Amino acid sequence: MSKLDWLDLDVKLLRLLVTVVQTGSITRAAQQLGVTQSAVSHLLEKLRAITADPLFVKSGRGIVATARALALAEQAKGLLDQLHGFVQTGTFEPATLNQCITIAANDLQRDLLLPALLQRIQNQAPGVSLRVIPSDIPSAEMLRSGQCQLLLSPRPPEGSDIVHKRLFTDRYRVFYDPTQRPVPDTAKAYLASEHVTVIYSAERGLDIDQTLSEQGVQRRFAVTVTSFAGIAAFINGSTRLATLPGLLRQGLLRGLADAPVPVKTPPMPMYAIWHLRHQQDPLHRWLRQQLFAVVQPPSAT
Repeated sequence: MSKLDWLDLDVKLLRLLVTVVQTGSITRAAQQLGVTQSAVSHLLEKLRAITADPLFVKSGRGIVATARALALAEQAKGLLDQLHGFVQTGTFEPATLNQCITIAANDLQRDLLLPALLQRIQNQAPGVSLRVIPSDIPSAEMLRSGQCQLLLSPRPPEGSDIVHKRLFTDRYRVFYDPTQRPVPDTAKAYLASEHVTVIYSAERGLDIDQTLSEQGVQRRFAVTVTSFAGIAAFINGSTRLATLPGLLRQGLLRGLADAPVPVKTPPMPMYAIWHLRHQQDPLHRWLRQQLFAVVQPPSAT
């Protein structure tokens, strides 16, 4: 029997377990926690002795969590949330914060909102940093598991424990290279052209593409890419078109021309999404307030 027992557990060990499970790497966990790899390995050995489980085993060149490690990590997340709430019951002081906040966003929301959000946050809380991960096809599990604290997306995942608030509404526009073609201002010209779009995975592409297909609008796609960042290269110097949120003209598609889509398209809302457990958390409420403050409704087309 180990000489260590559950009384030897502390917050650092719980946080370590959750971080290694989430990153799937001792190296990345050490980077995220700001410690050395040897420190992570040492603490893992201590945790293994307490739990009497290997927790992580080799798989190829990496490691994978055991079933017990996954179960313990879920419990640890809940305990860490409770402890965080315990210390936040007093006066909330942003200036004293020293932590990293993870936000999931695709490249539209990332470039449009997060630089201004980071500037506003660090004006009040210099010790806070942001970690931005791709939202791709957002899921409720991303919030339930603690993979991110906030999710930005036009499609809130379903769940009675998921909360969302609309940030703004954009309109779809058709982007093109004006040096290569005239404006596609008729449905005939639009449908006769080759198109470029985004498909995040084999299961799901953009909502607008699904909507147009359901309306019977048949387009010929010359290429699909996995993010908005890949669009401009396939439009520049060609007669191809891309039907995308108009606000992309302020960032990734700056320099291309855009025009109204000559077929009927719906508006595109954008939401901030979070888990119900963060609803009354002072830190999260402050984070949401900063996000809402940087959203400029008039900038939406």
